[in-house]
Amino acid sequence: MGQGLIQMALELFGIAGDADKPVPEPATAPRKPAAPSSTQDGRSRRLKPASDDSQDLWGERSAEPAPATPPLTQTDPAPEPLSRVLQPASFRHPNANRELLLGNARVAYALTRVRRRSIGFVVDADGLSVRAPAWVTLSAIDDALKEKSDWILRKLGDAQLRQQKRADARIEWRNGGMFPLFGEPLKIVLDAEHRFKERGGALIDALHAGAPRELHIALPTTAEPAKIRDAVHAWLLRQARAHFIERLNYFAPQLGVRWTRLRLSSAQTRWGSARSDGSICLNWRLLHFRHSVIDYVVVHELSHLRVMDHSPRFWGTVATVMPDYKALRRSLKDEATPSWE
Repeated sequence: MGQGLIQMALELFGIAGDADKPVPEPATAPRKPAAPSSTQDGRSRRLKPASDDSQDLWGERSAEPAPATPPLTQTDPAPEPLSRVLQPASFRHPNANRELLLGNARVAYALTRVRRRSIGFVVDADGLSVRAPAWVTLSAIDDALKEKSDWILRKLGDAQLRQQKRADARIEWRNGGMFPLFGEPLKIVLDAEHRFKERGGALIDALHAGAPRELHIALPTTAEPAKIRDAVHAWLLRQARAHFIERLNYFAPQLGVRWTRLRLSSAQTRWGSARSDGSICLNWRLLHFRHSVIDYVVVHELSHLRVMDHSPRFWGTVATVMPDYKALRRSLKDEATPSWE
């Protein structure tokens, strides 16, 4: 009983005997966690923790397993709308007097009031031109443009791309400059010593395989760019007239027509035209294209001497001598002609 009183006193003061302390379990190495397996619903496995034999930065074995990478809790910010990131495209006609937002593009166009019954649109190298009757309100014109916005923006984009290609193909008017003739590169060689001044220039075949042909111009190597350009232009005009006449005479009998007069043009957006009196106008810049593309334009204009519109009958006439005219027509639109500016 005395022993029991002593024990109660010890417990009253929070003092426990060594014999009553719980015996700790013997220390053991931390158990290696089992790798989680795939769940039954097909969710992907989690990343496995590093194994016990991972190494520290110094290449020594770590005393403890490397801690598992904590899960990412920070989410990525939501992306900004494209309308905020992308600047709206811009198309401006040099004579623009009105501006309109079409889709995501700002279009400044040239509006002309004319005597006609409907609104007309033209997209060319300058941009969008609109011709409308005087009685049509501005809001009605804008509504008509919005209705045709897909077509307008596509044509404006195509025209801008062609302009960029032309800028990239700009001719350098110097000794050694290059430009295309009949679809092949031609090298300008300034050669004042040759005896072809009366012809303005001479076309020399390639000196070896892979080399371009050369156009020798009777000018000194110190000639100014403007003089070189004018000399090449004069030579090309003579070549264009001779080549066009030869091709007109070749295709006219096949189409059963007779042409009467040829005029050379330097228009930026028109390759040719024809009149009912047999007059043909062809752009001298066509000499930059392949022979087959030039022939297509010649056949196109000669066909107008039979059919003066672009009806199915007209295209059927073209196809009688040029079945692949569609591909050639596409090349005429897609291929870039060099800028002479």
